[in-house]
Amino acid sequence: MPIKSRIRTVPHYPKQGIMFRDITTLLKDPVGFRITIHELANRYTGMKIDKIAGIESRGFILGAPLAYLLGVGFVPIRKKGKLPAETIGHDYELEYGTDRIEMHTDAVSKGDKVLLVDDLIATGGTAEAAVKLIEKMGGEIVECCFAIDLPDIGGRARLEKLGQKVFALCEFEGD
Repeated sequence: MPIKSRIRTVPHYPKQGIMFRDITTLLKDPVGFRITIHELANRYTGMKIDKIAGIESRGFILGAPLAYLLGVGFVPIRKKGKLPAETIGHDYELEYGTDRIEMHTDAVSKGDKVLLVDDLIATGGTAEAAVKLIEKMGGEIVECCFAIDLPDIGGRARLEKLGQKVFALCEFEGD
């Protein structure tokens, strides 16, 4: 999969010792972006999916065109206070405090098959909160899908412990 070479690594961002995986270089590359979306579409074509839920904000960039290609609805999962209508939320722990994600109360119906999409899985905290939020509404997660997995950080394992299937197009292991 040639997308890994199109992802920029920014050393020591946002703090010393972090190797930030930046997908903006993948997104600006028309071939790389097309490959990314079509690889995901190929994986999920023929699967029973009612909605794609994208986590703010890069999950929107990948999830919306994927939803379009698959002919399904798109659900934005946003940070607290960003959605205009009635919302339901889920609080989750961060390294130093808590955060909250929300979606509209009418975004997912009981029994909906939902594909969760984001650009990257690191610790898995936000993805786990999104899973719990979707399940709180009665949705069933088909799979948690990412462009990048950082397996050394443990997010994939965290989601798999919850019984979730996890897929990523590429990994950055140990570097």
